[in-house]
Amino acid sequence: MRLVPLVAAAMMLALPAFAADPVPTTISVSGEGRVEVVPDLATVSLGVTTDADTASAAMTANSGAVAQVLDRLKAAGIEPRDVQTSGLSLGPRYDYGRGDGTPPKLLGYTVSDMVTVRVRDLAKLGGVLDGVVADGANTLNGLGFGLAEDAEARDEARRRAVADARHRAELYAGAAGVKLGRLISISEAGMSYPPMPMAEASFAKAADVPIATGEVSIGASVSLVYEIAE
Repeated sequence: MRLVPLVAAAMMLALPAFAADPVPTTISVSGEGRVEVVPDLATVSLGVTTDADTASAAMTANSGAVAQVLDRLKAAGIEPRDVQTSGLSLGPRYDYGRGDGTPPKLLGYTVSDMVTVRVRDLAKLGGVLDGVVADGANTLNGLGFGLAEDAEARDEARRRAVADARHRAELYAGAAGVKLGRLISISEAGMSYPPMPMAEASFAKAADVPIATGEVSIGASVSLVYEIAE
């Protein structure tokens, strides 16, 4: 019967060993880094919208116009890998009258065929847009700029984010009157690559479209956890 008290006593003696290992006090910070770079790639969504009395006529006319647009892109040096159909729709058009109860009247059909194009030579972009408009493209859903290879810029953004987080940690530690200890953990919160969109528009035939590429911004966010030194 003395076994139970002995076990209980042994457990009580072991408790201080666990209590003597306190959880370290830490400071958690986040940092951001951003790199502004000149783009070398443009992505544009363009297409042809066609109206006709019948669905078949609308599709036939639209297909012919799109074929001309694709030929123009090929002639401009755009590679097949950089051209992709991104949307195709066919639907009826109705006249709904003036709300007097008259049944809707079928006016015809509308076909829209959209193509996403990557232009790797930005010097050609204005001429490419002007050329496809001349060949029948009448809708632009968006224009964005980026980098064909962005690994180097992303890594620089990460380095700046870590430096920013370290600076904040040192600032907070100094303001609190403590010293930073070892780095316990580091995690990436995410990368940002904001596009530079162009609003949806319809084109009229004109001279080469003027394009201002500006810069694109690549950002990174990190979180660091430091131990506070004794």
